[in-house]
Amino acid sequence: MKLTSSQIRIGVAAVVILGTIGYLAVSGAEATKSYYVTVAEMQAMGDKAYHSNLRVEGYVKPASIASSGAKVSFVLTEFESHNPKATPQARAIRVEYQGSEPPPDTFKGDAQALAVGTWGRDGVFHATQLQAKCASKYAPAAPGQQAQPAAMGDKRAAVETPSPIAR
Repeated sequence: MKLTSSQIRIGVAAVVILGTIGYLAVSGAEATKSYYVTVAEMQAMGDKAYHSNLRVEGYVKPASIASSGAKVSFVLTEFESHNPKATPQARAIRVEYQGSEPPPDTFKGDAQALAVGTWGRDGVFHATQLQAKCASKYAPAAPGQQAQPAAMGDKRAAVETPSPIAR
């Protein structure tokens, strides 16, 4: 069977299109890949830290938060400041967050935080996403105690039993 010139052109075009789609899929996956690390692990990465997208986890140092709209600067440490096992040698990094949204309401001193971004050669972590969690808010009830309803007007906690309809 002999291929015509139009069949060859269609075959070449299909190979080029499929090759382009494959290249874009692989390069897109590489560009969005990020490493989940602690402050110490990031600092130990060396030059690789400057060329990688990172997710750095730690605790927000109290009284280090300076904000201006959606831009926030703070110090991220490996430990909670009230942790009795905390050492003065604990590692810390300065984080500058510049995102499209302001930081979450749970973002405050001693909160566990996750900053997504890149480590700069200036010694500052430049975050584009910021997540925070207040551990005490999500703690389970102590043994022998009943869980308390959610605070701040959670409508699910204040559901009333409907009264019977009079006939």
